Amino acid sequence: MTETRRRRRRSRDKSREPTPEEVAYEEARRLAERKLAFIAHLVPYMFVCTFLLFVTRSLFVTTIVGLAWGVGLASHFFKAFVEPELRRKWIQREVEGRVQNTVSQQRRALEGQQRRSLEELSASIAHEIRNPITAAKSLLQQMGEDPASSENVEYAQVALEELDRVERSISHLLRYAREEDMVVEPIRLSEVLEGAVESFRERLAKLGVDVRPTLDADGEMEGDAEKLRRVLINLIGNALDAFEESGTENPCLDVGLGENLAGNEVWLRLKDNGPGVDDETQAKMFRPFYTSKSNGTGLGLAISKKLVDAHGGTIEVHSAPGQGSEFVLTFPRRLPTPEVSA
Repeated sequence: MTETRRRRRRSRDKSREPTPEEVAYEEARRLAERKLAFIAHLVPYMFVCTFLLFVTRSLFVTTIVGLAWGVGLASHFFKAFVEPELRRKWIQREVEGRVQNTVSQQRRALEGQQRRSLEELSASIAHEIRNPITAAKSLLQQMGEDPASSENVEYAQVALEELDRVERSISHLLRYAREEDMVVEPIRLSEVLEGAVESFRERLAKLGVDVRPTLDADGEMEGDAEKLRRVLINLIGNALDAFEESGTENPCLDVGLGENLAGNEVWLRLKDNGPGVDDETQAKMFRPFYTSKSNGTGLGLAISKKLVDAHGGTIEVHSAPGQGSEFVLTFPRRLPTPEVSA
C-alpha cells in the first residue's frame, strides 16, 4: 500500500477512533521506516569507506571521507532512534508537570471554598442557636428578678418557644449532616405526590388552594418513596406558607408529572402563584440555615436538595417577585449501579 493510499484511507477513517491494534501497527510501521532509512545510509557508507581504503590505500583519505559522511550518518541515527524517545519523555514530563500544577491549583481552590463554606455554616449554626438561647435566658432572668410578676406566664411561654426553636434547628441539622440509608425500590412518583398532597388536605381547604394536577405519566422510577415524599412535603409546605404570609388571592398550585422523550428520566413540576422570590434569594435558598421565614430553620430546602442529589436527580427553581415560584425536579428512572472497588 503506497503512502498516498494510506493517507486517503486515514482521511476516510478520521472520524473513527483507532483500535489498540491499529495504533500499535502504526507505531511499528513508523519505527520500521526509520530503521530502513538508517540502513539505507549505513550500507553505502560502509561500501564507500571500504572502497576508498582498498583503492586509494590511504587511511588518511578514508578517515576524512568517513568522518564527513559519518556526521550525516550520526544525524540520521539521532533522528531515527534518539529523537523520538527524547521527544516522548520530554512531552510526558512537561504534561505531568502541568497536570500536577493544575491539580494543585484546583485542590487549593477547592480547599479554600470548603473552608469558606465551613466558616459560613459554623457562623449560621452559631447564629441560629445563640439567638433563641439568649432570648430565653433574658426572659428567665426577668422572671427571676420578679417571681410574682403577672407576666411570668407569658415570659415562660415565649422562652419555651425559643427553646423549641433550638431543638428543631438541632434536629434538622442532625438530619442534614447524617448519611441516611436509602431503601431503593421500584416506585411510582405519582403515588408519592398523591400522598404528599393528601397530608395537606385540611390546610389546602382552609386556604382555598386550587390544586391543578397534570399527570402525563405514572413516574415509574427507582428510589426511596419516603424520602421523596419528604421532599415534596417540604416544597408544598413552603408554597402554602408563602400563600398564608402574603395573603395571596385565589391561590393555586399547578402540579405536573411526566418523562423525557428518551424515557430515561422522570420530571415533576410544582408551580404556585404566590409572591415569588428575587434572584438573590434563589441563589441562596438551598444553603443551610438560609431562610426568609420568621420561624424557619433554613434547613428544609437544603435537606430536600441533599435527598434529590442522593437519587441522582436535580432540583431547579424559577421565580420572580410577584410571579410565583416553580420548582422542577428531574430524576433518572434507573439509579446508576455503584462501582465496586477491587
